[in-house]
Amino acid sequence: MSQIFTLIINILFEKLPEFMFEGVSEDGLNVPRLIINQLKWLDRIVDGKDLSSKLMQMVSVAPMGIQRDIITSLPEILEDSQHGDTAKELNGLLQQNTQLAVPILDALSSFNLSSALLSEVREAVMGTLSAVQLEDLPVVVKFILHSISASGPNEVVCDLRKKLELEQCVLPAVLQASQSRMKSKSVSGVPSCNNGQDSVALVLDVIKSAIRFQKTISEAWLKAIENVDESDDHKVVDLLVLFILHSTNANHSRRGADRVLKVKVGKGLIQESLLQKTFKGHAQVMRGYFPSILALAQGLLRSSDCCVVPFGGHMYKQAFTGFDSYCQQEVVGSLVTHACSGVSGEVDVALELLCELVSQRPAEMSQFTVFGKGILDYMDNLTSQQIRRLFYLLSHLAFGQEQHRGHIQDDMHIVIRKQLSSTVPKYKRIGIIGAVMMVGSMGACRNKPEGSQGGTLPKETHRVMALLELVRSCSESSPEAAALYYDELANLLQTCKLDPLVQAWIGKSVLEDFQEDFVVDLGPDISGPFVFPASVMYNLDQDESQGGIAINLLALMTQDQQPKTDTTQPAGVKKERCVSPLCLSPFFRLLRLCEEVQHQGDLEEIDALLGCPLILTDMEVMEKVESLSTAEREFLCSLLFYTINWFREVVNAFCKLNDPEMKMKVVTRIQNITYLLSLLQTCLAATPGYTPPQANFDGESAEGMIPSSSMALPKKGKKESSGRKRKASASKNSSGDKSQLEGAADAEDSQQDLPEKESEKEKEKDAKSGVSLSSYWPFFRELDVEALSVLQCGLLSRTLLDTELHSKLREEVQLGPAELLFLLEDMWRKLDFSLASAPAKKAPFLKSKTDKAVGFAHLQQKNAKEFATCCIELLPTLCTHLENCHNHFQTLLSEHQGVVDAPGVDVKEQQLMCSAYQLLLQVLHTTFSWAGFSGLEHRALLKSALGVLAGRLKEDETDLTLDQLSRHAFEYLQNFQSTVPSLNTALCLTQLLIVLSQYGGSNHRTYREQITSLARRFLCQEWVTASGEKERGNKYNDALQTLLSIYLEHTDDVLKAVEEIAGEGVPELMNAAKNANSRSWPTLNRQTFLVYYKSMMAELERAVRKIPPSKQMDSQEVQSEKLLTWNLAVRDFHILINLVKMFDSRPVLTVCLKYSRLFLESFLKLGMPLLDYSFKKHKEDVQSLLKTFQLSTRQLHYMCGHSKVNYSICSSWWSVEQEWD
Repeated sequence: MSQIFTLIINILFEKLPEFMFEGVSEDGLNVPRLIINQLKWLDRIVDGKDLSSKLMQMVSVAPMGIQRDIITSLPEILEDSQHGDTAKELNGLLQQNTQLAVPILDALSSFNLSSALLSEVREAVMGTLSAVQLEDLPVVVKFILHSISASGPNEVVCDLRKKLELEQCVLPAVLQASQSRMKSKSVSGVPSCNNGQDSVALVLDVIKSAIRFQKTISEAWLKAIENVDESDDHKVVDLLVLFILHSTNANHSRRGADRVLKVKVGKGLIQESLLQKTFKGHAQVMRGYFPSILALAQGLLRSSDCCVVPFGGHMYKQAFTGFDSYCQQEVVGSLVTHACSGVSGEVDVALELLCELVSQRPAEMSQFTVFGKGILDYMDNLTSQQIRRLFYLLSHLAFGQEQHRGHIQDDMHIVIRKQLSSTVPKYKRIGIIGAVMMVGSMGACRNKPEGSQGGTLPKETHRVMALLELVRSCSESSPEAAALYYDELANLLQTCKLDPLVQAWIGKSVLEDFQEDFVVDLGPDISGPFVFPASVMYNLDQDESQGGIAINLLALMTQDQQPKTDTTQPAGVKKERCVSPLCLSPFFRLLRLCEEVQHQGDLEEIDALLGCPLILTDMEVMEKVESLSTAEREFLCSLLFYTINWFREVVNAFCKLNDPEMKMKVVTRIQNITYLLSLLQTCLAATPGYTPPQANFDGESAEGMIPSSSMALPKKGKKESSGRKRKASASKNSSGDKSQLEGAADAEDSQQDLPEKESEKEKEKDAKSGVSLSSYWPFFRELDVEALSVLQCGLLSRTLLDTELHSKLREEVQLGPAELLFLLEDMWRKLDFSLASAPAKKAPFLKSKTDKAVGFAHLQQKNAKEFATCCIELLPTLCTHLENCHNHFQTLLSEHQGVVDAPGVDVKEQQLMCSAYQLLLQVLHTTFSWAGFSGLEHRALLKSALGVLAGRLKEDETDLTLDQLSRHAFEYLQNFQSTVPSLNTALCLTQLLIVLSQYGGSNHRTYREQITSLARRFLCQEWVTASGEKERGNKYNDALQTLLSIYLEHTDDVLKAVEEIAGEGVPELMNAAKNANSRSWPTLNRQTFLVYYKSMMAELERAVRKIPPSKQMDSQEVQSEKLLTWNLAVRDFHILINLVKMFDSRPVLTVCLKYSRLFLESFLKLGMPLLDYSFKKHKEDVQSLLKTFQLSTRQLHYMCGHSKVNYSICSSWWSVEQEWD
């Protein structure tokens, strides 16, 4: 029988070529296919090798259809012994003809192959991946993934990821359209672009199936994506696979995808451009993974890392843009959930995204208006800025260009009227903000169709005017509400382009009301029932003293006080509109912005207000402030607050003018502010319990924002009260010599805690010197970002003419130390709020009374990038001021042979310059510490900022790399180390250099060595104030501890550094006099010993924790090295424990017990196993180490016994006892 079978098979193979090219016969029979099918049913093959050879010969000459039939039948025809040889031949055939990829891989999947041969075949198939047709790609990927063995999936998946180019599966739009037209006549009628999407969908299904059923493959995909180090190397498939991993039910895959995406986005490796490319090309495919996309976006938006939050917003926007209405509804619902979460940062981002979607896609968003209305129920938890965004969102939905929104408009009007009519200030504030935002949408300037009378229709204009009148009438009864209305309307004019008719109506009414309410003509005398004698003050237009104008502030304040004592009015007399001085600054801001909008930035019509005087009282009354009554002192304080806030708004208004005379007046107004601040400090010190008038009206009530006692304590805010008057045209325009920044301005005095034995007379003198104005920050009007441009003003001068127009005098004005400090303080506060603040996490259980956003309403209109750009534009000016401070102290040191407190040195000027020096470094540190610089999208901005610093050192070099720019900037700032006047300034310089070193990629070791050397230099320097006293106090100790930690963290050998300080510096201190310092470490004395001791113990414990754990298979050299390290650590520990004998105060004992417990834990976990492994070969070293350690533990045991009687350190004692057990 076997011979007959063999003979028949040979005959069939001989006849097969005759029918190969005939195709299907008339009766529907395909003879070659019938012959091949018969071979599948053979019970036994005599010569399998000969049969496989003939089949492969037939494949080589047969047409495509017959080739496919033969190849797919091979697993059922051949025996297992022939699978290996046939697989090799099929592998070679695949390299020659990729069109046969599907049948070949089908056959190979059914063969029984060895692992080595399977790996060889898989590598060959991987090589053809880029050449196979798109519709064959799913089969190829499936074969590769199913042929992976459990031992080595990582390399295969990594190689597959590199060669899988899904970007090429999407044709450009032009080609898609042309191919669609070409295919339109086909039977299927499916365009080619859909074929591509279907193939990509099948590929992703294959990957999803492999990930779901093989844990090793899911882990391999995660590792492959994690190992990509460059943003350009990331591909579309990376994002798609992360979505697949998150969509699987396995928790490890979901958590892994979430973690990898956050890490990649945080490092800037996966960027928005890749997300856009993925959605643009594969939106149809990604629709199936929408739940995972939504969940990942939610996680990113709720993240505490501010670098990943924007990417979550981009995912929301792309999902809304690319998916259907159901997905859009889910996106809006999720964003509304974020907006109602109560977490400040999350609410901000969600509302910003919703507003962006409304602006870009109003038609789609109009379908989901009911979702936005739901946020109105959570307004109680929203800040003023969030309420603005909410009403911007709702008003654009209600009053946009889309029609049929009458019911939404009615709801909005109902809500606004209800809030405006409320007697609760909080809800009235919400109503005012919402109404003004509605005005912005209703009165916006839009392009109208032809035939309309330009701008909005008269009917709409009347509605806008009616709404404004309603808000005005509802806010007239409350000065705070009226001031908020003026501020909100001013912000609207600044950010929104209103219809010209509406703008003209607002501008006309504002100008008339301001002139009527606040401005008076100057006459020969001023009389009235005033609390203090009236006087015309701060007039910058001396030549126009006759017939000029003035701000009638004293009369307004007097009228404002009258209703409190006499509220009755004669019958029949019409009640006049109440004008409050509280509205002066907000009303002027509104007037200024109306003029800017109507006259394209020209303020010529109101520029007289820059130099016009105010009707106040003579400030000589400050000399007898102690003798005034409480009501008079409070009246005087309020008068100063109103005057300062008026000048701040004047600076905001005219700071952008380029006319030299106007610039001089602006600088003079800043001098007025600093002088008045010095008077205000004195007045506040004499008026405890005083609450200033509100200046920022979009927050809660000002109550609780100031300390319970406004008296300055000796350890806080110690200020000088006397001021030096400047040589200017008017003696009252001089500026005081005080600082306004707590923490920077106190760099000299407030760091010094007076000894307990100090006399009561000294304490009283400090208390009377003034209060810290930083606690009164919310009661000053906000300076605009543009006001910082005054920093760029140099020496300004003008020629004064006499009556015969001859030049007689030349007036000069420039920024002094006090004015520089004032502007730097404001800039630093803005930087700290906008760039340094991290996104808010969960709201605390006990909510703080003080709103940190108070005083930054205008700044919040700019995003972080815009403000960072403004600060970078000011960097050249800041560098100039920094160099001036450096030159000032360098000259001082050279003139007095290096003695800071030499006779004849102006102590007040030194304190101001020291504070300015520190503030400049703090401003630079906060700027370069911005988290946004870590993203690649802001890399150009970072390079421009570093280029400014580098250009001060290397002016001619251009086109430098980021590493080179960082190095030059680092070298530039290093030059200032010789003149830093205080330890706090030295710490600021060191921290700034650490931030810059992070941008210098390849020179980390060099930077570490330089930072270590710099920190050691500062630690080995004796710091003396300008008054001749040594620096001391809590702030000095905090700065010293931070600087010492920086030194120990950056040094190459922490153990050696600790031994040097504890073994050399401390003995020198013990042998020195009572108030003397250590000779080699001048900052180490008996007052700072605790700072040194705590830092050394903490760094020693941290160092031993970093020692690698020991293993029994470690080499002898590794064991010896680790044993030597532990010997040094135990020796340092022994030295530090013994120091408690000499310095046995309770704080030192507490620190010793706390860190000793941690050291014992590390020794038991990491040190003891090493001693076990090393005992045989290093017996003497191990015994010596244990003896030293035993001496330390005995001393600890004695200290624990001593501490049992002290309840405050019993917890530390108990923890150490547990470690011994």
